Amino acid sequence: MSQITDSDTLTTAAVEETAASSVAGIDQTAGDFKYDVKYDFDAGSGLSERTVRYISDVKKEDQWIRDFRLNALRTFLARPLPTHWATRDLENINFDKIRYYLSQGTKPKRTWDEVPADIKMTFERLGVPEQERRFLAGVEAQFDSEAAYSNIKDAVSKQGVIFLNSSEALRTHPEIFRRWFGKVIPTGDNKFSALNSAVFSGGSFIYVPPGVKVLHPLQAYFRINAENFGQFERTLIIVDEGSELTYMEGCTAPKFSTSTLHSAVVELVALKGAKIQYITVQNWAPNVYNLVTKRGLAHEEAEIKWIDCNIGSRLTMKYPGVVLKGRKSRGEVISIALANDGQHQDTGAKMVHAADETTSSIVAKSISVGQGRSTYRGLVHIPRHLKGCKNNTECDALLINTNSRTDTYPAITVRGQDHAVQHEASVSKVSDEMIFYMQSRGLTEAQAMSLAVNGFVNDLVSQFPMEYSVELKRLIDLEMEGSVG
Repeated sequence: MSQITDSDTLTTAAVEETAASSVAGIDQTAGDFKYDVKYDFDAGSGLSERTVRYISDVKKEDQWIRDFRLNALRTFLARPLPTHWATRDLENINFDKIRYYLSQGTKPKRTWDEVPADIKMTFERLGVPEQERRFLAGVEAQFDSEAAYSNIKDAVSKQGVIFLNSSEALRTHPEIFRRWFGKVIPTGDNKFSALNSAVFSGGSFIYVPPGVKVLHPLQAYFRINAENFGQFERTLIIVDEGSELTYMEGCTAPKFSTSTLHSAVVELVALKGAKIQYITVQNWAPNVYNLVTKRGLAHEEAEIKWIDCNIGSRLTMKYPGVVLKGRKSRGEVISIALANDGQHQDTGAKMVHAADETTSSIVAKSISVGQGRSTYRGLVHIPRHLKGCKNNTECDALLINTNSRTDTYPAITVRGQDHAVQHEASVSKVSDEMIFYMQSRGLTEAQAMSLAVNGFVNDLVSQFPMEYSVELKRLIDLEMEGSVG
């Protein structure tokens, strides 16, 4: 066991100064801070078999999961960086400098009073305990590699709902976990799913029994604190027949001059007639490479809905998908992406129809600011032997400046004649006349820009829970402050 002996004093990462007026009551540096933490477990830098064995040893894992990790490592090393759904910016990731496992302990606390002081202060600054008290059915708070806090309210637990971090679920519910683990997203799906499979730690495991409707959301909050770090949580959610669940996740990290890597895998399983709504609001720092694989498997008459908001990061590559396995199943992706200077939001969705009378919907909106770049990549596949399938895809992009950029790459493959598919795309620019008109009514240029952008995404934001829609609008306001002048 190796240990870091930094001091426990608070340090604040440097924040770029922004132009224009500030928005009252909003802290622009809400996620841009860090604490010097003493880690009890540190796998060091670089990826090798030793790294993987270290993680497995710390977690005291069974042989089958150790073998799973080592096989995934071999797959990762053998696979080249993706070139089809990717950008050259991936070549700037130095896997030898990444720290793959850092933890103060492997067992999460059940009360906030038990959480170590520095970690507790982090989540208090981010407002997580307050959110839990106000409107959540349960919370998991991950700090670097492990969950520091995990709790579910008694009323939900008594319904038979299981909400644990993935490491705990491996030990306590192997009969459920092992059945579905790696089945929706195989290790060899892509290079980064293989990387996650080799070094995964943390993430959520949820099982909802048949007929249970979880009335309030469960939430996970993923916090990166360390420099040169990689976070690789693994989330597995199984919602049994006729049950319903809403799950939300938030993500932040301080800003460093070096690169940070976030490469998660999320697997959803909606059994017959089940409904899953998975909501993400990410606000990563601009040095984070956010490379995530998310996919759901929808059985007969089941519904999986992804609501995805991407603000921040240097590069995000994320395409939530649904495999529509059962008859009359439904998949939906609602995506919002905002790319500012030096950022590339490469986002979209994948819908694979694998049964008759299945329905999919993709609505994606992106905003490009300054020299930011947004990209929509979509895949819709309907094979010849199916009947009565439907898809609707809408991609709308808004350019704020003349130097901003947007690209759209829809790939829609429809075979057979008994299907209904439609695709719509638009690109628009905030006009000088609109901004001038709003300024003539007393708004500042930044306020006018924020109003225009919020109007552009308002129909999608309204589908977020109220607490998240308010936060999302605030984040957009902050991004717009630096877009003028």
